[in-house]
Amino acid sequence: MSVDIKAEKVIIVMPAYNAALTLKKTIDDIPIGCYNEIILVDDGSIDRTVEIAEQLGLFVFRHPKNIGYGANQKRCYRLALKHGADYIVMLHPDYQYDSRLVPIALQILKIGICDVVLGNRIRTRKECLKGGMPIYKYVFNRFLTIVENIILGQNLGEFHSGFRAYRRKVLEMVPFDKNSNGFVFDTQFIIQAVHFGFTLGDIPMPVRYFKEASSINLRQSIRYGLETIGNLLIFCFHRLKLINSSLFIKE
Repeated sequence: MSVDIKAEKVIIVMPAYNAALTLKKTIDDIPIGCYNEIILVDDGSIDRTVEIAEQLGLFVFRHPKNIGYGANQKRCYRLALKHGADYIVMLHPDYQYDSRLVPIALQILKIGICDVVLGNRIRTRKECLKGGMPIYKYVFNRFLTIVENIILGQNLGEFHSGFRAYRRKVLEMVPFDKNSNGFVFDTQFIIQAVHFGFTLGDIPMPVRYFKEASSINLRQSIRYGLETIGNLLIFCFHRLKLINSSLFIKE
């Protein structure tokens, strides 16, 4: 699938940290003609990520020091909106997510089925574990996704994917600048998208866990899980008008 340059603009954003070994492989797998621009935001990498990105002709914005995954995404989305994106794909440059699926996600957005599309790595337990996903991550992912589906009224196969595609209006409506600078940014964004009435869906995606792929450790996973539950409670309390959370107020 190719894009009509005159009619719409597709920008792929990559929140990067020490992705020198996987960046080119990720880029090479993206089908030619399905995007207009790639923006890479480097979060203080100490390897050759920036150098390689510039060699590949990407638009590069560099943070002088590491300020967090959520902060990185905030910069990605601000730049994408500033550059005039109509559709935005967030893709980790660590080759963990199959970038061949970019045009599939875009097509779902373009024909109006969904406003947000996520990559779903959780198709079967056997496939996840065979693909290298640590068993504790699989268990945490399954538990949190079940809870999130129940509370948010969704039916997604996975909420914790690093492959996401959005229509422009989602980024314009969701007050993502109020979110955490840490890993729970992703959860907060999805909860906000639900709150503002956007339609979510997912597409199946192979599991890729290997040494060079980025991944949070057990301690970080536990913290992420607790923060996810905490933000779901905030959502519930806000809906019940017991609190007035700024996460769900568009200024």
